[in-house]
Amino acid sequence: MKKIILVLLVCCFDFVHAQTPPTYEFRAVWVATVVNIDWPAEKGLPVEEQRASFIRLLDMHQKNGMNAVIVQVRPAADAFYLSKYEPWSEYLSGHQGTSPFPYYDPLEFMITETHRRGMEFHAWLNPYRAVFNINTSSVISTHITHQHPEWFLTYGSTKYFNPGLPEVRTFVTDVVKDLVSRYDIDAVHLDDYFYPYRITGKEFPDEKTFRKYGHGLEKENWRRSNCDSIILQLSSTIKSIKPELKFGISPFGVWRNKSKDPAGSDTRAGVTDYDDLYADIMLWLKKGWIDYVVPQLYWEHGHRLCDYDTLLAWWNAHTYGRHLYIGHAIERAGTNAAWRNKNELPAQIRDLRNYSTTQGSAFFSSKIFERNPNGWNDSLRLNYYAMPAIVPPMPWLDDVIPDMPSVKKERRNQYRIEYNGEKKMRAFALYTVPAQGPADRSSATLIQLIPSEKSIMLDRSQVQVGTDQRLFVAVVSRGNNVSDWVEIR
Repeated sequence: MKKIILVLLVCCFDFVHAQTPPTYEFRAVWVATVVNIDWPAEKGLPVEEQRASFIRLLDMHQKNGMNAVIVQVRPAADAFYLSKYEPWSEYLSGHQGTSPFPYYDPLEFMITETHRRGMEFHAWLNPYRAVFNINTSSVISTHITHQHPEWFLTYGSTKYFNPGLPEVRTFVTDVVKDLVSRYDIDAVHLDDYFYPYRITGKEFPDEKTFRKYGHGLEKENWRRSNCDSIILQLSSTIKSIKPELKFGISPFGVWRNKSKDPAGSDTRAGVTDYDDLYADIMLWLKKGWIDYVVPQLYWEHGHRLCDYDTLLAWWNAHTYGRHLYIGHAIERAGTNAAWRNKNELPAQIRDLRNYSTTQGSAFFSSKIFERNPNGWNDSLRLNYYAMPAIVPPMPWLDDVIPDMPSVKKERRNQYRIEYNGEKKMRAFALYTVPAQGPADRSSATLIQLIPSEKSIMLDRSQVQVGTDQRLFVAVVSRGNNVSDWVEIR
């Protein structure tokens, strides 16, 4: 009897804290490839297992309600695709420069499988890391660090592109231009590594470059200017090739502490974007150089230096009309008392949904989900992400509404649904509305997204629609704009 009462109490607790999931919400997972953090599981994994394991990864996240993956395709001046600028990554075959055998294009494969599920594929690049570990990394003789050794600086055990060199910025831009031109990605995504995190007692060795290119600026401002330049250059290049392609940044979670700048957050972070990584995220948002930002709010509620609620409120006050997604540290599950609390992550999601200026979440990282930490897979699948969500559209990139679909009843309960518009489509969206009253979006519930590029056959008997409900279908474009809908009678 005690166990039954406990279960009822838990169920009531979940019900009380439940929220109606939004129709539009970004729900993503980072898939890290550097040192095989998430995928592939190890170097030299057979090609068939590489492919099979990525499909399992996508299926798991789709089941949990995700609608996007952020996959690291350029971890360290290497590539998970055939590039004329950089060699195949060692994290595929085990040896840099060795192509998959039997041959396939991992990036093309991953994009195809992701889009097949109606999910977005964000191509994640590390802009300046060139050799992950100078003592252990596989580096072939034709690698860019050997072709242009003057472009690189070693700091700790890592070799970096020198951000102060114009030719470096041109090279990185060429890499991105090639990627954007040849692959059907949904976004270019950069992480928090601009200038490297400080090593105690060691100064980043760019004094010679500063003397040549500083032009009277203080070194800190010069470094920030270098980061500003690469972001503007990348943004302009991306938009010149594909104006509707998204460009996003995932910075460290604190821009500046209030003690340093009245405009900063009421935090006491030991590292900040502006002062230590020289990434002025606020400028990039104000100027519209980036389309979204995913600050890594990897702290818990009540953290004594960087409280989650404090930072959530601060970032929401500084979006400048761009999309804000919150980065969650699901990897921290079980690491301390706060992250052993099963309610920590659900509470973070509930909190961000209280802000109209936050459009979703991203979770670091994929592999952690394999063990369902704190039952959070279940929390997402059965509660917070139980209903599907469309990635929020970005009207400054694409505000064109796709043509509505056509619906033809072929036989009992069987309907052919087709789209013949010019805009690329992502999926058909099924909605229910109460049978009584007007059929408008304010009373609609999104119940299913069916990935498609043109047409589907729908068995209405397989769709859960109450006798007091009507069923409608609309088209969702690749830009996540939704068409007018048509009733399925």
